[in-house]
Amino acid sequence: MAKYTVSVNSSKSVEDAFASMADLRNFADWDPGVLTVAQVAGDGAGPESAFDVAVRSVGGGTVLRYGTVEFDPPGNLLVKARNSTFTSIDRITVVADDRGSIVTYSAELLLNGCLSPLNPLLGLVFNRIGDRAAVGLRRVLA
Repeated sequence: MAKYTVSVNSSKSVEDAFASMADLRNFADWDPGVLTVAQVAGDGAGPESAFDVAVRSVGGGTVLRYGTVEFDPPGNLLVKARNSTFTSIDRITVVADDRGSIVTYSAELLLNGCLSPLNPLLGLVFNRIGDRAAVGLRRVLA
């Protein structure tokens, strides 16, 4: 399993930062690995929301359907996606600080099925992907 975590200081309030991050349609604004996002259930962020997120992968792209597992505004969101190739678990937490908020984004990625023996190698690639996304997070949360 590959894991990546980044914390970003933001001038946004906890409520505004959470609202922006919890609406997965905004993923493409900060993560260069995201090609497109389509909401397939719900309206914006919420406990009934689901999103099809097309991400870059070997051979072009793949779609992950993210469903909301935990939705506790304004501080906690857990979403999970699974397809035949990948399982992705993403957690977003937001806490107040004296300048606005601190947003922590944590992602776990796992190869499924016959690809699972390659999970130890996935971490090497996933760190580079996460570092690029962290740059985008800092930009949109500034």
